[in-house]
Amino acid sequence: MAKKTRKTASKLVAGLALGSISWIINTGAANLSVLAQPANEKKCDISAIVIDKDPQGLNVRSGPGTSSRILGKIPTYESVDIIASSGNWVKIRKDYSDGFRGTGWVFLPMLGTATRGYETNGVNLYASPSQQSRKIGRVPRRTDVKLLGCQGQWAQIEYRGVKGWLKSDDQCGVGTTCS
Repeated sequence: MAKKTRKTASKLVAGLALGSISWIINTGAANLSVLAQPANEKKCDISAIVIDKDPQGLNVRSGPGTSSRILGKIPTYESVDIIASSGNWVKIRKDYSDGFRGTGWVFLPMLGTATRGYETNGVNLYASPSQQSRKIGRVPRRTDVKLLGCQGQWAQIEYRGVKGWLKSDDQCGVGTTCS
C-alpha cells in the first residue's frame, strides 16, 4: 500500500511540475523573468529622436529582440528617453506621446541624435565616455549624427566614419529645439 501511495504521489508531483512549466511558458511569465534585466544591460540617461520612416511608427517591445512582444508604437520624430542599452537595443521611457506611453525596448538604429554646440564652431568627440579621455575629433554644431549606444549620460555616435562619445551638454535628442 505504501508503495502505491508513493507512486501516486510521484505522479502528482510530476504532473504539477509539468503543469507549472506549461503555465510559465504559455503565459509569457518566462519572458518577463528572463528579459527583466539582460545580463549586459548598461544604464543610460540620454534623449534621442525616432528616425524610423515606417508610417505606422517604431515598435516598442517587451524585451531586447524581435521575438519580444510589441507593446506599442512611437511616431517618427518624437523624442524618447533612453534609460538602458543592451547590444543594438535600448530601453526607453516615454511619458507623453501620440502613441506608446511607458517603458519598453526599441531597435537602436531607429533612433538618432544631433549635436548642440550652442554658439561654438563644434563639439568635441571623445575616445571613451569621459572628458579625461583623448579628444578624437570635432563635430559641427547642430549636426545629425548616427547614434551607436550610450553609457550614463554619454552618447556613442558616428560622424563621417569616426566613432566616439559626446558628453551630455553636447547632445540634442529632442528634434529642432536645441540650439
